[in-house]
Amino acid sequence: MTIGFASRVTVPTCALCAAGLLALAPAAALTGTGPEPGPRATAAATSPLYRPGTHVRPRRGAPEVPDLSARSWLIADAGTGDVLAAHDAHRRLPPASTLKTLFALTVLPALPAGIRHRVGQKELADIGPGSSLVGVAENRTYRVADLWNGVFLSSGNDAVHVLAGLTGGWRATAERMQAKARALGARDTRVKSPDGYDAPGQVSSAFDLAVFGRAGLRNAEFARYCAREEARFPGRDGGSYGIVNTNRLLTGADGVEPYRGLIGIKNGYTSNAGNTLVAAARRDGRTLVATVMNPRSDDGHAVYEEARSLLDWGFEAGGRVDPVGSLDALRAGPLRGPEAEAAVPVARKEDGSGRPVSWTIAGAALLGGAGTALFLRLRWGPVPTD
Repeated sequence: MTIGFASRVTVPTCALCAAGLLALAPAAALTGTGPEPGPRATAAATSPLYRPGTHVRPRRGAPEVPDLSARSWLIADAGTGDVLAAHDAHRRLPPASTLKTLFALTVLPALPAGIRHRVGQKELADIGPGSSLVGVAENRTYRVADLWNGVFLSSGNDAVHVLAGLTGGWRATAERMQAKARALGARDTRVKSPDGYDAPGQVSSAFDLAVFGRAGLRNAEFARYCAREEARFPGRDGGSYGIVNTNRLLTGADGVEPYRGLIGIKNGYTSNAGNTLVAAARRDGRTLVATVMNPRSDDGHAVYEEARSLLDWGFEAGGRVDPVGSLDALRAGPLRGPEAEAAVPVARKEDGSGRPVSWTIAGAALLGGAGTALFLRLRWGPVPTD
């Protein structure tokens, strides 16, 4: 295991730059990572996070960083953005359903939770075989809030398809997600399938997923959905049925002990990606976010137990390690307020006659979530809230 320590040696600036470039360029080529060109990328290139191996800068008395089986992992302070420790943080790997965090950041602001939508046949087409589903049914009417419960709790790809259809379609949603990732400084992510379903070229990294998780916690709707353990979902017959969050570290299902102070965020699995998890916990006024990607342990619950170990270490190490990087290193601008901007959606809704009508909220989207809600109230009257 490679450990990076804080250096106390003073080196002439030009010599340091030359040595850093020579040392980091081969590492980036070896791991298939590295910042994209630009001023911020040049500054970020000096971060040890672009070097392979495990990086932590302990002070005297700091606990030993856990030895994990995951191909990539990271733990950071959600408040400051400081990365406390990481292993192959920028290694590009399939993200599975943890990519739904980026989907939510991109789409949540565009659709008020109480809007109701009747699902058509085309919206459920092209869902990948073997996808996780919440049970969205054709010709059934759902609130947007119901669909988000399906996304966050059941990781329902069917719910993702409907929400993407309501906000411009599959390809447009992927493009907006890509733009959102870049704005947040998540440069390892390539979006091909908004639901996280395996697709050629679709990758993210422990660093990027931590960026998405941290941004999500700053959005009140995102934070509420990702912390929800149970919900009712509309059934085909007009009734409803219970759904339970598949994040076992949150619910304690299947013999996994729930983590004290956990506040979400999202787990995922595909045969290609293996198990992935972004988890956040709050204790004593501190919030930590941890990412674990593809544990190689034979333990089926390793992704949860390794996240548990990271969070335990992070809380114990508070004030006794120096950061090895920052989640803000490649952001396009300073961190401000809720992290999700409104998209420019085109969707379908039914009027009082039951006939489908087309609507666009492009202008309202420019005003943000409040403008979107105002537009919808003017068009259809009061909008129910979640």
